[in-house]
Amino acid sequence: MADEKDSGSGSIRRPSWDPVVSTVALELVGLAFSGLVALVGWPFGWLPDTSLVGVVTGVIAIGPAAELYREAGPPRRLAVVAALLALVTVRLLVAAAVNWAFPALADPGVGILVGYLVAMPIGVAVLAWFLIRANVA
Repeated sequence: MADEKDSGSGSIRRPSWDPVVSTVALELVGLAFSGLVALVGWPFGWLPDTSLVGVVTGVIAIGPAAELYREAGPPRRLAVVAALLALVTVRLLVAAAVNWAFPALADPGVGILVGYLVAMPIGVAVLAWFLIRANVA
């Protein structure tokens, strides 16, 4: 297979999808944190904005991708550009689909938030794939 390479000791290196799994898990932690903030703030009349939820979730979930980027070799720019293009494309497509399916949710920006949360693991998967391919080749 193209994803496998003999590292010299007879073992075959395969790509690891741990950054993607970690990102999804950390996104769920970020959403749980935002949910707790909403539950605490609700009696006082304060609910977090959808953009705030997206930023908090993104900041919590970016760790695995940053770690993978730091350990990678020179072709990091291409990986970042590809990941950002995947992130933007998926975010816009999902946001458009959510806004089309649920027009009442378009005004508060729920479609953009859902698009962002769906696109984050896909963007990290693209980043991981490009960085792993660069390290294996």
